[in-house]
Amino acid sequence: MPSPDGPGAAAGPAAPATQGGAGRAPFGARLWAAMQAKGPLCVGIDPHPGLLAAWGLPDTPGGLRSFSLAALEAVAPLAAAVKPQVALYERHGSAGMAALEELLAAASQAGVLTIADAKRGDIGSTMAGYADAWLRDGSTLAADAVTLSPYLGFESLRPALDLAAANGRGVFVLALTSNPEGASVQHVGGSESVARRIAGAAAVENQRYARDVLGSVGLVVGATVGSALADLGIDLSAVRGPILAPGLGAQGATGADLRATFGASYPAVLATSSRGILAAGPDVAALRAATREALQGL
Repeated sequence: MPSPDGPGAAAGPAAPATQGGAGRAPFGARLWAAMQAKGPLCVGIDPHPGLLAAWGLPDTPGGLRSFSLAALEAVAPLAAAVKPQVALYERHGSAGMAALEELLAAASQAGVLTIADAKRGDIGSTMAGYADAWLRDGSTLAADAVTLSPYLGFESLRPALDLAAANGRGVFVLALTSNPEGASVQHVGGSESVARRIAGAAAVENQRYARDVLGSVGLVVGATVGSALADLGIDLSAVRGPILAPGLGAQGATGADLRATFGASYPAVLATSSRGILAAGPDVAALRAATREALQGL
């Protein structure tokens, strides 16, 4: 992981080890530069029915479109990335997915990194199909990064890992989530826990990137996991990839909590807030004020 006082602190990361599709730098390098320029905040774009109603919008594909584009307009100047929750678009079928495609295209035009929160995971040709949808240049669903579930085995993600690297995109692999049920799988094994093995596999993947560049294989680690990292002996600094940490704001985590939880790996943490910011809408000025407030604590 780059040092906060080293490459990327002022002028962006060192030259990437490889170039991806369309000549773009690797995702990790682009994310590090965005975090240095704007701060370590990702805004989740989650068009829940309740939020749509609070914004005076219908729970329809048209409502999703209006919600998504307004949220993007508000946070684009301030957030290092946006993270649309794919399930909330899928529930409206093809028209909902069309709204997601429009959001991804608009974010690209605005120069804002996108993380598709799809949590895909499968084997063989099915995993290759998911990779093709979310990581292939030219796909209407292509995002800068996508969330993946490794619970069919980390190596089952190989098609996505390789396509992301080839195209300068990234992945965030679920490692240690804060939902109570997660511990029943992720904590199994104690000092050799499933979560620790996933972190170790991500570290191996990031060896393809120069040591002074943030890798493009990140992990999802909940902002509210408390002492779990220490209890399981997981050293996230060794991963040398970004850490997507949902839970800031409405779920109760603060900037101080993030620093205490992640310790030396905190510089690589991309904190995520969704409802805590979106609840301020639909007024653009109010959304920007909520985004600035979230950033102040990081």
